[in-house]
Order: sequence, then structure tokens, then C-alpha cells
Amino acid sequence: MRHIVSLLVENEAGALSRISGLFSARGYNIESLTVATTEDHTLSRMTIITTGSDRIIEQITKQLNKLVDVVKLQDFTEGNFIEREMMFVKVKAVGDDQRAEVKRLSDIFRARIIDVTDTTFCIELTGSGDKLEAYIKAMHENNVIEVVRSGSMGILRGEKALTI
Repeated sequence: MRHIVSLLVENEAGALSRISGLFSARGYNIESLTVATTEDHTLSRMTIITTGSDRIIEQITKQLNKLVDVVKLQDFTEGNFIEREMMFVKVKAVGDDQRAEVKRLSDIFRARIIDVTDTTFCIELTGSGDKLEAYIKAMHENNVIEVVRSGSMGILRGEKALTI
């Protein structure tokens, strides 16, 4: 089962290495990882997407909680949350017909064209992983030059928050 684990960690050198090392030492895979500082510059927020049974996830969270760098941890899969991912896609856009089609598909998916050249468009899209995959498929892979994805980020809905 897919799990979204969000952590508040000390914003210090080596914290990311120790956390990712915990996963690799136990043979667990990280599907997606995003990290950035929070409003408190001494803390960073890390979102890890991983898969495993409830027993494996419980073991991962117990091990993560033992690390000195980890201030607080929450498995979002247990609650009501919002999840989004950001993607940049560079596509071929040669000729009026192809350029119009790229613009049309971008409008349908509520994507933004952020860079234009004579032969390419660079497009920004935010949404669920399924939405991003559908956009790539709709763009016909032969038109896609390059894809850059941020990985998922999540936040709890309502008044609940991952804070210290």
C-alpha cells in the first residue's frame, strides 16, 4: 500500500542522508522525496512517498522517530489530506497546428505555458500524479522532449497540522 509520510526535521547538514540511509539500509524504496525549509528556518519539512504493508510502515515510522534529526512525524494515509505534485514538460511545438494543439491541451488541463521558443513550449502543471500522467499521455510521448517532476507534497485538511 502507498503511504505519504511527512516529517519535521532539524534543518542541519546530514539529516537527509541519515533519513534516506535508514530506508536503504533496510531495503525500503522511496518513490518520491521533497524537502524544504519551513516558516521556522531551524526546521525542514520532508514528504516521503513509500510503499509497504502496515507492518513495514509501522517499522519505518518507529525507526524514523528514533533518529535525532526527526522532530515530528505523521503518516498522512491515516487521515484526510491534500496531495499535489508539480511538473515541467518541454514539448515540440512546430507549426501552427501543433502549437494550437499544445495550447488547447494545456487549457483543458489548466496548465500554464511558461516558456516559448520557435520550436518548443515549456509547460507548468500542478495536480495529482494521475492528472500529470494523463497530460503526458495526451501530449503524445513523441512530442515530449523532457519531463521534470517535483514529487508529491501533502498537507492535512482542516485544523490539524504537523507542527511542534
